Amino acid sequence: MLSLFGLLLGLVLLIYLTMRGVELLIAAPLCALLVAIASGFPLFPQGAAEGAPNFTTAYMDGFVGFVKTWFFMFLLGSVFGKVMEASGAADSVARWIVTRLGAQHAIGAVVLSCAVLTYGGVSLFVVAFSVYPMALSLFRTANIPRRFIPASLAFGSVTFTMTSAGSPEIQNWIPTKYLGTTPYAAWEVSLVVALFMAGIGYFWLTRMVRRATAAGEQFETNPSDPIVEERELPAVWRGVVPLFFVLVVSFLLHATLKESALIVALGAGVVAGLVLNARFIRRAQLADVASAGALGALIAIANTAAVVGFGGVAKLTAGFQASVDFMTHLPGPPLVGAAVAVSVIAGLTGSASGGQTIALPLFASHYLSLGVSADALHRVVAISSGALDTLPHNGYVVTTIRSICREPYSGAYPAFAALTVIVPALGTVLAILILGLR
Repeated sequence: MLSLFGLLLGLVLLIYLTMRGVELLIAAPLCALLVAIASGFPLFPQGAAEGAPNFTTAYMDGFVGFVKTWFFMFLLGSVFGKVMEASGAADSVARWIVTRLGAQHAIGAVVLSCAVLTYGGVSLFVVAFSVYPMALSLFRTANIPRRFIPASLAFGSVTFTMTSAGSPEIQNWIPTKYLGTTPYAAWEVSLVVALFMAGIGYFWLTRMVRRATAAGEQFETNPSDPIVEERELPAVWRGVVPLFFVLVVSFLLHATLKESALIVALGAGVVAGLVLNARFIRRAQLADVASAGALGALIAIANTAAVVGFGGVAKLTAGFQASVDFMTHLPGPPLVGAAVAVSVIAGLTGSASGGQTIALPLFASHYLSLGVSADALHRVVAISSGALDTLPHNGYVVTTIRSICREPYSGAYPAFAALTVIVPALGTVLAILILGLR
């Protein structure tokens, strides 16, 4: 009982510290330490019996293990995004979409811009950085309250695109390692669910905006708003082709290279982006692009690994083991149990990718042994991991709301949570209903 109490207290404290502005690299190990103490873990391996868990080893095994597995994907994804950003290719694609839709459809333009870039393989963090200045301009023109910008960016990035079949985001690729599937697993169901989430989410977002404006809310300028500089942008096709390369190469190589195909695909995207847009990137910028890409990758993977380290400690506690045992033996269809288990663990770790990395080794073989289709399990795991992962302590949530948009949690997070927690949860339910009828 004390172990479970410590686990829940550690999670609540992690969320609280994150919302108070404490960095994840400080908050996550601090809260993991609380969980370890509540479970009676020694702090160091020297104080633990042989084979017994200790805080330092458990935390660093989770942290380092995640970095070891996914570093090159994060690195190349970040560099690819920086190439698209520095060359203006990402702006070109986004502005093309915005121009076609117009300021009167500001929310739809922002969501669609994020969706295209995300499904093309651009890092979620880079998409937010790239689209934010245009979103700010559109919301200002349309006089839409700026507190809805983070929700618009996130809705186009981490819901119906991130976990859909064919997506090059790692949240769709992690299950391939444990289930022997492809990133296109259950693509028919994925398509239906993606359209459902896009439709209901967009309706909900626009309804929240209409209610806010009807109540008198308007766009308010912030002194920290970035100044968008006018510059020559490449033709839109020069931005689309690198995205196309990522998708095609990952499709052609996934059967032989599995999750490593994403490394080659993102590398191909980097090369295509540089070749097609070389004249839009000053030679002096190349070093900056590489440095910024590497730094962005380190920040993104460190924030995620920090919460995976928290999960690494949590999963060794008696309270966590009891929770997992309960969730994996829920009565009813196995897909329901899998969805609940992945959602809860992703919520505990504050990361869809981290939650999958912890959860799948624990129960993948269990569900497969029950005769569950690997493709069905892949799609349910992917979609459900994108629900509770966006609790306030998630690295992407912190970066988007606080660092990029500079909005207070109190104003921005309710809409953010509605679109990134509730909508994917409804999508998970729909996926289970469809797969259960097949």
